[in-house]
Amino acid sequence: MSNSAGSLLDKLRAVLWSRLRGYCLLCSAAAAREGLCAGCARDLPWLDPAVCSSCAHPLPEPGLCGRCIADPPHYDQVIAACRYAYPLDALIQSYKYRGRLAAAPALAALLAGRIRSRPDLIVPMPLAAQRLRERGFNQALELARIIGRQLDAPVSAGLCIKSRDTPPQSRLPWKARQRNIRGAFVVLGSVEGCHVAVVDDVLTTGATLSELARNLKRAGAARVTGYVIARTVSR
Repeated sequence: MSNSAGSLLDKLRAVLWSRLRGYCLLCSAAAAREGLCAGCARDLPWLDPAVCSSCAHPLPEPGLCGRCIADPPHYDQVIAACRYAYPLDALIQSYKYRGRLAAAPALAALLAGRIRSRPDLIVPMPLAAQRLRERGFNQALELARIIGRQLDAPVSAGLCIKSRDTPPQSRLPWKARQRNIRGAFVVLGSVEGCHVAVVDDVLTTGATLSELARNLKRAGAARVTGYVIARTVSR
C-alpha cells in the first residue's frame, strides 16, 4: 500500500470512529468510553483469574493445564481478556470479516487492564498475502497499533510474514492444526534478547501462536507473549 493510500485509509477510519464514538457497539446506547456502554462491558464473558499460566485456558485454580504440561508451547504466556463467547464473538466476527473497523479501539481496550509489563516489541499475527487481499486489512495489525500506543511500545508490521497460505485453522481438527501451520512463518530480522508480544484477535488451540513463537525464538527472542482479545474455551 502506498503512503498516500495508507494516509487516506487512516483518515477514513478516523472519520468513521468519530461518528460512532459515544454509542455502544453492542446495544447502540450511550457509551462513555471506547465504544461499549457500562452495562455491555460488565456483561462481557470476562476470563476469571484462574487460568493456565501458559495458554490462559480456564482452570479450577491457577497453574499449568495438562495440555501445556504434556506438550509445552513455544510461547511463554498468553494474556487474554475474555472467553470467545456471545456477545463478544459476534463483535469480533463483524470486525474481522465485515470490516467493522470502529470496533478495533473497543476490542483493544479490553486488554488494557490485563497487561502488567511493557514488551520490547509488538508484532501482529501476519496474514498470508492472498488472505490480506481478500480481507483488505489485517485485523491483528489494527489492534497492535492501538495497543502499542497504549503501552508506548514499538510495533513492527513487517518483521514477521506468513510465507504461504494455509487452510483456516478453524476448519481443521485440533490435531491437524499444528501440521497445517508448520513452517508457514518467516522472521525477517533479529530480535536478540527481546520480549516480543504477538497480537491476535482470538486464540483457540494456540498452534499458530506457538509456531510463530518458535520462529521468533530462533531469531533471538528471549520471551514471547501472546496478547489476544478472546480465548476459546474447550468443553
